[in-house]
Amino acid sequence: MSAPIKIRAQIQGETADIRILMQHPMETGQRKDESGQVLPMNFIQTFTVSLNGKPVIDGQLNTAISKNPLFTFKARGIKAGDKLSVAWMDNLGDRRQDEIIVS
Repeated sequence: MSAPIKIRAQIQGETADIRILMQHPMETGQRKDESGQVLPMNFIQTFTVSLNGKPVIDGQLNTAISKNPLFTFKARGIKAGDKLSVAWMDNLGDRRQDEIIVS
């Protein structure tokens, strides 16, 4: 199982600053290990950010994104007590989902 997704939401007036750090190796399939063997492709393909169970962002990634991708964005309508969840699935079928309660 992969490391937990780090999710932070900071409310500032009518908007909230959201920061999401997804722990993932994001291998392109072009790098080699110490013995010269090609490391197989392993990258997040899709991710979803949901607020109280309703999708806010549906995204697709590819091999051009660096290891442990960090996403930041602003959103309106988020308030203390709301549930913010993030889920991803990679090209190997591995999945991760984590959530926070906005404070």
